[in-house]
Amino acid sequence: MSNSDKMANRWTRFQNRLYARLSQRRKAVSGFVGQPEPRTVGSFARGRQLVAGNLLFAGYLVEADDTDLWDVVAPSQDFDDERHGFIWLDDLAAVGDMRAREKAQRWVWGWIAAHGRGKGPGWAPDLTGRRVTRWINHAQFLLRGTDKAQSKAFFRSLSQQTWFLSKRWTAATPGLPRFEALAGLVQAGLALEGLEQMADPALRALARECDRQIDAEGGISTRNPEELLEVFTLLSWTSAALSEVGRGTPASQTEAIKRIAPTLRNLRHADGALARFHGGGRGLEGRLDQALAQSGIKPQQHSDLSMGYARLAASRTTVLVDASAPPKGAASYNAHASTLAIELTSGRRPLIVNCGSGGSFGQDWRRAGRATPSHSTLSVDGYSSARLAEVAKGSSQEALVDGPKDVPVDFEDAFEGTRFMVGHDGYAKVFGLTHARTLELRFDGRELVGEDILLTATDKAKRQFDRAMDGAGLKGIAFDIRFHLHPDVDAALDLGGAAVSMALKSGEIWVLRHDGFGKLSVEPSVYLEKGRLKPRATKQIVLSGRAMEYATRIRWTLSKAQDTAFAVRDTHRDEPVFD
Repeated sequence: MSNSDKMANRWTRFQNRLYARLSQRRKAVSGFVGQPEPRTVGSFARGRQLVAGNLLFAGYLVEADDTDLWDVVAPSQDFDDERHGFIWLDDLAAVGDMRAREKAQRWVWGWIAAHGRGKGPGWAPDLTGRRVTRWINHAQFLLRGTDKAQSKAFFRSLSQQTWFLSKRWTAATPGLPRFEALAGLVQAGLALEGLEQMADPALRALARECDRQIDAEGGISTRNPEELLEVFTLLSWTSAALSEVGRGTPASQTEAIKRIAPTLRNLRHADGALARFHGGGRGLEGRLDQALAQSGIKPQQHSDLSMGYARLAASRTTVLVDASAPPKGAASYNAHASTLAIELTSGRRPLIVNCGSGGSFGQDWRRAGRATPSHSTLSVDGYSSARLAEVAKGSSQEALVDGPKDVPVDFEDAFEGTRFMVGHDGYAKVFGLTHARTLELRFDGRELVGEDILLTATDKAKRQFDRAMDGAGLKGIAFDIRFHLHPDVDAALDLGGAAVSMALKSGEIWVLRHDGFGKLSVEPSVYLEKGRLKPRATKQIVLSGRAMEYATRIRWTLSKAQDTAFAVRDTHRDEPVFD
């Protein structure tokens, strides 16, 4: 991070603290305009863990049965942000019993006592918007059984936080953080008596952000599917809140919802989960279906890219492909070098995945998760198709640079299915090589035929390839085609090394075969998933070889076995161990 960025961040934090203190002059509002309806849905299991005193935030587990939430020393900034954002309130409300309510009340009024006077890291626009939304959503749950003094403190704090949002939403980073700040401000303005004058300016600002941040295809600049879902959900909640008070939704917001809905539908697998690309996860279970249902937008036929992703679907099989260059500039700070990577889901079972975002496990895992070898695609000589810019050690603000500039794509009908062709030039600068990938999914969804080609597209590229060959002692340029497997998949290499069989828990058997070029192996891998204490051990299939010519072609197939008796199983192999 540059010195100017550091100074800007310090100034932003100073301004937040200043307005947080100024907010203390605001008096308590008298109550709600109407009865707030809970729109956020949490996890019952996670809520039970919180009731038991197990705080699992940002990948850290803290046992705090007898310790108040705000007395716990945060092991990381992400941990602190998560507890100040109050998403955990959704989980306690999902449990909804007396013990869950008592804990929620203790933690909410504990926050008011410890931080309500403008102190602490929770006074950031995005966290405040997130927090205000949860307090309003779960007000009935929180206020039941409270006395007059507690109720007054609750409404005073909401009034103060709403005023803070009205002054500081512009300081939120464009994208999801700004949508969170504005959505919280709109919902507070609509719900709280006496603050109605704050709703209209916030609605106009939200409409402008929809025009600026949501492109014509219904995507956002980060290309993070889960982040797009969160933006869509916030817009849908705001629209519902407007409807409840008899008001219409601004045209820009309505149009944004209409653009996003079909994009999200094309970014989800057959099991209903989102593709895990560019820092995004599968999405909170049920959130996507609920948001799409609330939007009222009907499914549409879509045969082009959605936010830079291609979707091939047949029967119960879906394949999602990252078919665009990584995000650029500020939007690339959580981007992955994943161009041409695939994910495949069969029915309700993920088969081929990407490792995912390792941000919740620390900076080393975060960097590893962003690299090309952590994705189900081809990497050359261990390099990524885009590299991380050199910045201060340990900084999370690492943008991707020198990535693919040209990513041509083409869909066409094949004799037995749908064919998709895509390529990128991310390796041309160092090796002179362009990576082209062709994928053909059969109409019955039982077979995916793949072809990866490494080629030199120009005379200049050939000269660069020759230099790379000289540097490799004329032994060829090493490459690996990786297929990372979901942890629930059981994989085994056949005795001749020509195929790998993969068993899903549904009983299905899939087999990977190749044309004989290169060496096939099954190696350890990891599955990086938010909300867990550590990475999950899994496997990856690696097809390795060396490019010796100006054009190298590798063909492979992923097919569902007709008869499981022909699938090779090895129940005595060693399992990888991860700490």
